[in-house]
Amino acid sequence: MLSLRKGLIIFIILAFGANAIIIARSVNSDTLQSLLAADKSMLLAALGFVLLAWLCDSGRFAALSHAAQERVGLKMGLVLTWLNYFGCAVTPMQSGGGPFQVYVLYKKGVPIGKGIAITLIRTMLTVLILSLFVPIALAFDPSILEASPFLKGLVTYVFVVILCTWLFIIFTLVRPNALKRFGKIFVLWLRKLNLMKSGRHVKGSFQWLDREVDNYILNFKLLIDSGKLWFFLALILSVLHLLCLFSVLPMLMKAVGLPFRYSQTLLTQAVFMFVLYFIPTPGASGFAESGGALLFETLMPWNMAGVMAIIWRFFTEYLSIFMGVVVVIKMLGWGVSENLHRGVSPEEEGAPAVADVAEPQDARS
Repeated sequence: MLSLRKGLIIFIILAFGANAIIIARSVNSDTLQSLLAADKSMLLAALGFVLLAWLCDSGRFAALSHAAQERVGLKMGLVLTWLNYFGCAVTPMQSGGGPFQVYVLYKKGVPIGKGIAITLIRTMLTVLILSLFVPIALAFDPSILEASPFLKGLVTYVFVVILCTWLFIIFTLVRPNALKRFGKIFVLWLRKLNLMKSGRHVKGSFQWLDREVDNYILNFKLLIDSGKLWFFLALILSVLHLLCLFSVLPMLMKAVGLPFRYSQTLLTQAVFMFVLYFIPTPGASGFAESGGALLFETLMPWNMAGVMAIIWRFFTEYLSIFMGVVVVIKMLGWGVSENLHRGVSPEEEGAPAVADVAEPQDARS
C-alpha cells in the first residue's frame, strides 16, 4: 500500500508531467493571446462557482448528519469536504477520503458506524445523480456523442460501471449475509495465498467483516428511515454541488471568448467525472489532465483544449486539494493522517480531543 507521502508525491509528479506534455503539444501564440485577454470577471465567476460547490458539499454533510440524528455544522462540513479531496488525491481510484472524514466525525462525537454511513451515502448520492443525468442528457441530445469516438467509448464504460455499481449496492442491502460469506471466502483465499499469515488474523478479519456489514446495514436504514426530509435536502444539495462544479468550465470558456453549448459541457464533464472514480493512479492524476484535454477538444480548438483542461483542474481539484493539505497539517498532523491512511481505526489512533478538531479557528483553514 502506498504511504500518504508517496501517494501525494506521485500525484504531483503525474500532474506536473501531464501538464508539461499538454502545454508543449498544444499551446501556441494564439493560446497565449487568448489567456492574456481573458475576462477577469468570468474567472472570478468560475471561482465563485467553486466556492458555492464547497458550500453545497458542506451542506450535504450537515444534512446527512441531521438525518442520522447527529449534528455537524457548515464549518465542519467544509473541513470534511477538503479532507475528502485530499484523501482522494493520494489514493488509487479516489478511495481515500472516507477514513479521514470518519475520523474527524468520530472526534466530533459521531459514532463510527454513522460516520461510515454518512460518508458512504454522500458518495452514493453523487453516483446516483451522475448515473441518471448521463442517459437523460443523451436521450435529449444524442448528437453530443458524434463529436468524439473517445467520448463514445467513455460513455459505454460509464454505463457498464453504473450498472455494476447499483447491482452491488442493491445486493449488499438485500443480501447482507451473502456479502459476509463472499467476504470470508475472499479472506480464506488470501490465507491460502499466504497473504494473511496467521489464523488469528483470519479470525479477526471475520469479526471485523461481520461487525462492519451489520453497522453498514443498520446505519443505512437509520439514515433513510429517520431523516427523510434531511435526506431529500442532501439530494438537492448534491445536484446543486454538481451543477456548480460543471458551471466552472463554461465560465472559463466564456472568459477567453470560446462559444459553448451548456448541455454539451455538462454531459462531457459528467461522463468524465464518473470515469475518474475508477482510474488507478492517485487522484486520477495524469489521466485527468490528458483525458480532459482530449475530451475538451470536442468543445474547443486543440490549442485551447489542453490549457483549458489544466485551468479547469486547477479550479475544480487543485484548490480543494491544497485546502485539504492545510487541514491535514493544522488539524490532524501528518502522523495521525498517515496512520488513518494505513487503516488504523479512530479508536486505536491517539488523537486530539473533539474540541481541537471542531474549533472555528481550525475550520477557517
